[in-house]
Amino acid sequence: MAGSFPNRHRSVRSVLGRDMAVDLGTANTLVYVRGRGVMLDEPSVVALNARTRAILAVGSDAKRMHGRTPGAITVIRPMRDGVIADFEATEQMLRLFIQQVHRRRHLAKPRLVVCVPSAITSVEQRAVREAGYQAGARQVFVVEEPMAAALGAGLPVHEPAGNMVVDVGGGTTEVAVIALGGVVASKSIRTAGDDLDAAIVDWFKKEHALLLGEQTAEDLKIDAGSAYPGADEPMVSIRGRDLVGGLPRTIDVTAAEVRRALEEPVSRIVDAVRDTLDVTPPELAADILDRGLVLTGGGALLRGLDDRIRRETEVPVHVVDDPLHSVAMGAGKCVEEFDALSQLLTTEPRR
Repeated sequence: MAGSFPNRHRSVRSVLGRDMAVDLGTANTLVYVRGRGVMLDEPSVVALNARTRAILAVGSDAKRMHGRTPGAITVIRPMRDGVIADFEATEQMLRLFIQQVHRRRHLAKPRLVVCVPSAITSVEQRAVREAGYQAGARQVFVVEEPMAAALGAGLPVHEPAGNMVVDVGGGTTEVAVIALGGVVASKSIRTAGDDLDAAIVDWFKKEHALLLGEQTAEDLKIDAGSAYPGADEPMVSIRGRDLVGGLPRTIDVTAAEVRRALEEPVSRIVDAVRDTLDVTPPELAADILDRGLVLTGGGALLRGLDDRIRRETEVPVHVVDDPLHSVAMGAGKCVEEFDALSQLLTTEPRR
């Protein structure tokens, strides 16, 4: 009899479902499954039938359709600036992503931890929770992105010393100073990776009368974008549509020009770091000056951003080893060590 109890507990867990953590990002959605790690990393993109709004594709399949669809198909990004812009599309996208990693999807109802921006409103937070419930979760918890990023970066968030994290995502940049398991000072701005892409599109439209597609702008940011001058700066050829003649045109672009195109959004990100340091208590500011700040998120991959922040704040900057996955890994820690980290999570009964 005694030996049957562990099997019974395992069967109960399998019916209830493995707990999951979701980094529901503007650019990408990552799903972490307890005991398995990050099982899904897909673009937060949905392709819809324009008339019926039926889902045709999600993730990478939908992103490949962007800019290439007939009138009957609409490709959208249901998350904007870190929050839900299209609730129905977000709920269906989340449901499909969860089904991709959850084998027993008809019976299983996992607990779900979802990352949200620190400046999210109560209405926006309720929409995230409801999307989780509609996607099949039995209980939905939220964790602030800066806290998840700090956990994913391995920072000792429960110590009385100050830890600073800068998470540059697709829709928002989250800056936070954390000590004793809580956020002491923070700033969330809706300037991040998407704005870097938009700045490139605007620059070439204004300076060269050349219209670039979103994917071209993103590729240019990756290939030649930077926030601070460096060695071996590349020159890249880009192709767009001439706004005067209407025909395709190719031009050569230097890294220095791309850096000028990115100057405004990069300055806003650096200002957010400086503003947060300005309101940090002196004792914690001294810790940060000693330990440095941690840079994470997809924007951390922009060349020279760490050097730019270091130069303008005089604080050491450390880029985490896997900036794209650190928020999801931090949320995953909340799932793996649920009892120990539950005080970092918030929830409320479903209405």
